[in-house]
Amino acid sequence: MDGIDLNLLAALDALLTEGSVTGAARRLGLSASAMSRTLGRLRAATGDPLLVRAGRGLVPTPRAIALRDRVHLLSREVQAVLSPQDNRLDLQTLDRTFTIRANEGFVGLFSAPLVAAVRTRAPHVSLRFAPKPTKDAGPLREGMVDLEIGVLGTFAPEVRTHLIFRDRFIGAVRVDHPLLSAPITPQSYAVAQHVVVSRKGSFTGPVDDALEALGLRRDVIAVVPGFPDAMRIASQSDLVALIPRSCLGDPFFAQGLVSFELPVATPEIAVSAMWHPRMEADPAHQWLRNTVRSVFRPSAE
Repeated sequence: MDGIDLNLLAALDALLTEGSVTGAARRLGLSASAMSRTLGRLRAATGDPLLVRAGRGLVPTPRAIALRDRVHLLSREVQAVLSPQDNRLDLQTLDRTFTIRANEGFVGLFSAPLVAAVRTRAPHVSLRFAPKPTKDAGPLREGMVDLEIGVLGTFAPEVRTHLIFRDRFIGAVRVDHPLLSAPITPQSYAVAQHVVVSRKGSFTGPVDDALEALGLRRDVIAVVPGFPDAMRIASQSDLVALIPRSCLGDPFFAQGLVSFELPVATPEIAVSAMWHPRMEADPAHQWLRNTVRSVFRPSAE
């Protein structure tokens, strides 16, 4: 498009609508002489007179008549494309599917209230929950995922983030577990048998560094990919599960379990929402992010 002046499109639209140099100049806030020079440029660009003298007025040529509706539509489209986005959002008519990537613990605990919150305000919006086998930012970059929920870790530097709540690890055992018969110490905790959660199959977790500093080591019997799996095993055995406190909010998985504070300190868990910068200014995506925050807010308080 080298050498094309899009201002000529607006001028041509005004000339063909008004059928007058003076009227077009008034419409665009220009002088009559400036509009006359613009008409000369349009004639050179199109190779057609466009408007010709007829008595005291001007009449359009056949080419101008053929172009009039098309030029008006193009002028409106160009103005829309090159103007700031209209941020007004009608949630009642919004028809869109958002893909949210999160681990199964999040899906089990928060998917129901999130779906309810979304459908209450936007009845035509659908949510697709995708598994999160890794923390790779590729799906966000490629537009396959609209929003990711989880712990930051090492992530792409351009990805936008917002902390939605803080969590901490606790222990969980079945009712009447022998560990509960006395105050839980680092020693009694370590000698118990444990089930740990790791997507990578690791036998160690955040509590092991603290135990190692005391010369202690856990006896890990099972490694599972998700916290609901660990809770299920702990409720039906003597194994001790290490879970985020928020997992107790799911009555199905928490049934039959008793929680306790760990006898050693572990790092805090910061759960964030993550999205690609391309979605930053999108009104519908902004609404989705705010809805996610509102669903998580009770957990953060």
